[in-house]
Amino acid sequence: MDRVEGLYDEHARERIVPEPPKRVEAPERLPFERDRARVVHAASFRRLAAKTQVVGPQSDDFVRNRLTHSLEVAQIARDLSRALGTHPDITETAALAHDLGHPPFGHNGERALAALATECGGFEGNAQTLRLLTRLEAKSVDAAGESVGLNLTRATLDACTKYPWSRGEAPSAAAGKFGVYDDDRPAFDWLRDGASAGRRCVEAQVMDLADDVAYSVHDVEDGTVAGKVDLTALDTAAVWETVRSWYLPEATDSGLDDVLSRLRAVGSWPRSSYDGTRGGLASLKNLTSDLIGRFCGSVQQATFAAADGPFVRYGTDLVVPAETWAEITVLKGIAAHYVMEDATRVALQVRQRELLTELVGVLLERDGDDLDESFAVDWAGAANDAARTRVVIDQVATLTDASALAWHRRLLP
Repeated sequence: MDRVEGLYDEHARERIVPEPPKRVEAPERLPFERDRARVVHAASFRRLAAKTQVVGPQSDDFVRNRLTHSLEVAQIARDLSRALGTHPDITETAALAHDLGHPPFGHNGERALAALATECGGFEGNAQTLRLLTRLEAKSVDAAGESVGLNLTRATLDACTKYPWSRGEAPSAAAGKFGVYDDDRPAFDWLRDGASAGRRCVEAQVMDLADDVAYSVHDVEDGTVAGKVDLTALDTAAVWETVRSWYLPEATDSGLDDVLSRLRAVGSWPRSSYDGTRGGLASLKNLTSDLIGRFCGSVQQATFAAADGPFVRYGTDLVVPAETWAEITVLKGIAAHYVMEDATRVALQVRQRELLTELVGVLLERDGDDLDESFAVDWAGAANDAARTRVVIDQVATLTDASALAWHRRLLP
């Protein structure tokens, strides 16, 4: 056992269902390595390749989908974790798993299912991720024959919990985000054993920051290549309105101007419009790399300055300097204004929400007849209408963008 592994005790390595070491010829994998492998081999992980990140995966060969985004988040999380001395396998696994619960059409699909699931406990991508990891993914069962999902260790499951509270416990600042449905509470209470209410372990904080860094930088990159963003000709007045609307309502124009000036001072910030050449793409990739390094380096320095470590579980917290967070947020605002608020995309999103609403409706009407076998079993065991609605929501949430369209065409010709 290496030094970092030794920082995690038996409580952190415990699984819901105990598993003895396997007798195999190959060297035995350590518990957190096994966790990572289980997520990589999960069906819900493979499906991310066909789920929307910002624009649909079928629209362009270059743009990121949920799978490529998750791989990039994992790389950032692993590098930052290694620099901090946190277990890299735990944070990488959490990053790989962080979007498993996203339904078809990304956050737009999430909004549609949330509206449909009001009476059965709501829908939230992070809560759905926990449901997949502890129930819906098939790997292990308990003594009663009930699925416990991938049966990951406590430390890994805790690191996957971005919002460690239920819908009814969500703080006002969470803006409706939550990490567990009421009927998944037993698994949640088990993984949170010994943790203070509402506090995230440092591994979850690393995963969350890596997610923010990845999509703030990569969404701008994708938007630039798609011709929607020109970093040399930003309409700052309009972008700042988007930043205030989406992220920082109290931000001033002058304050945001200062943030943009710092970003423009990065040596690889473009001085001419993207031209689609290999040289132009190389320059854009250099900017992406420099920004990721800038943000993670700043956080690493601030975290080391605030505490001595070790940076494990609940021993300390990640420190994100206000200046760094402002820079990340400005990049998010640029992508939001030029990509997410694009009129064509907004119109498409309306139809996507209608499609999911119609699909859920017809599946409920057909009394479970068209559900996949595992969900048909869940339907048969559901005690009431709310439980049956949850089964249908679970089914639809597993679908990719393409399969949601195919199911809709088949059931609603």
